[in-house]
Amino acid sequence: MSLQMKRIVKSFHTNKVLKEVDFTVESGEIHALLGVNGAGKSTLVKILSGQQLYDSGEIWIGEERVSLSSPHEAIEAGIGIVVQEVDTALFPELTVAENVTMHELVKGPVFVNWKTRKQRAKQLLQQVGLEIPVDRLVSDCSLSEKQQIVIAQALARNVRYLILDEPTAPLSETETTTLFRIVRRLKASGVGIIFISHRLPEIREICDQVTVLREGKTVLQSEVAGQSDEQIVEAMLGRTLTQRKVKTEKTFLNPILQLDHFTIPKLQQKITFTLYEGEVLGIAGLVGAGKTEIARALSGQDPSPDMLTIRGKKDKIRHPKKAIKLGLCLIPEERRKEGILVDFPVDQNLSLPRVQTITTAGRIDRKKEKQLADAIVKKLGIKTPSLSLSAKRLSGGNQQKVSIGKWLDTNADIYLFDEPTKGIDIGAKGDVFSIISSLADQKKGILYFSSELDELLTVADRIFVLFDGKIIAERRTQETSLEELMALAAGGGTQNGAVNQANRTS
Repeated sequence: MSLQMKRIVKSFHTNKVLKEVDFTVESGEIHALLGVNGAGKSTLVKILSGQQLYDSGEIWIGEERVSLSSPHEAIEAGIGIVVQEVDTALFPELTVAENVTMHELVKGPVFVNWKTRKQRAKQLLQQVGLEIPVDRLVSDCSLSEKQQIVIAQALARNVRYLILDEPTAPLSETETTTLFRIVRRLKASGVGIIFISHRLPEIREICDQVTVLREGKTVLQSEVAGQSDEQIVEAMLGRTLTQRKVKTEKTFLNPILQLDHFTIPKLQQKITFTLYEGEVLGIAGLVGAGKTEIARALSGQDPSPDMLTIRGKKDKIRHPKKAIKLGLCLIPEERRKEGILVDFPVDQNLSLPRVQTITTAGRIDRKKEKQLADAIVKKLGIKTPSLSLSAKRLSGGNQQKVSIGKWLDTNADIYLFDEPTKGIDIGAKGDVFSIISSLADQKKGILYFSSELDELLTVADRIFVLFDGKIIAERRTQETSLEELMALAAGGGTQNGAVNQANRTS
């Protein structure tokens, strides 16, 4: 049985985002849905999951035409979705059993047989290969476990078609392997999977078919095996991807940030290094290595008891406000939760750090605010039909540009980028790299925290490798390789010639 979307059209005011899109997924098939940010993927998925109405077109499941005018109708039609921010789909203060069987609790009898419900939850969790106590609070579960709980929720609703939106973005390699095992099991049981990802190796590993959207149109429908990576990227961009330049080696003279046995509270580890003006210093590590914990300590969110040195002056950061005052700014990994105010318009997001400069007698000068925001939008190429548009309506790549853009032309001298390309497309990644390069040219100091090791070889001048909360190695970009970084990040390679340089400062 197939799920078909035919000639789907959707506009927001005068902006037509879907232009007669066709998309089909078969039962027992894993179908990749690709496109750069702003291509129309999110809108198509929202329509399919009943979160958004479409202007015209048809949706069919087998021989039956369906409307999907609400999330409830989509669920009843057997369509489920696992969103990027899985926390938004769960009740953190309820138990695993309560979350997994929530749909049945709402529809079921007034009196709840908890023994039966817990047993039902266990059965559903077993189907996704998750063995955890069903009495555990969801707030105590890992991100990977939460994702599996959401999939179990979908199974409880007799899902026939499951949408996975960037499911591997926050996962480790081991967790991704577990997810793929679950997806293949669902495929074997006849569930149709719509798999959204920007990672082409994953598409090749797990998907059967691929559909590419570009500027609201279907531009490619094919078997994955029938297309090369270059052909898929060209379909997404509408042009051949330009080869990124290899980072040339530079000499840096002026320290901008110095850490000497600086305690990271959440890791209970001390780190030592020096960041120079104009340098992009990569902090490499797999998921869970401690990258975010370092970024949070430096930005004052998890304050360290130790001093640090900025431009030769020692100081202590007890609060994010102090970090900002000293010229440190954080572009966080979870941009929708921490980097932007999703319900506020673009102009108000971009003006936040400078709101005092456009405020007189307690009143914000909205004209100046829009002028300030418009300059940043043009400078970074942020795609938005209006400065008044809510930030949540932007694509992931444009949300990231807003998260970065609000710090431009402030007193910020040290930029902390925590997984800055997470969940954004190839084109947007290039834009982020260009922004970082421009900041470095302005003598800003950049700390680039990433698990995307190949990106670090492109953007960083030096790379520190984290393992289990410790800096275990330092490498200059010109003197290392992807293979060596992978081995180090996995905890290997520190013997047989790989030097532990945790205490080096330059």
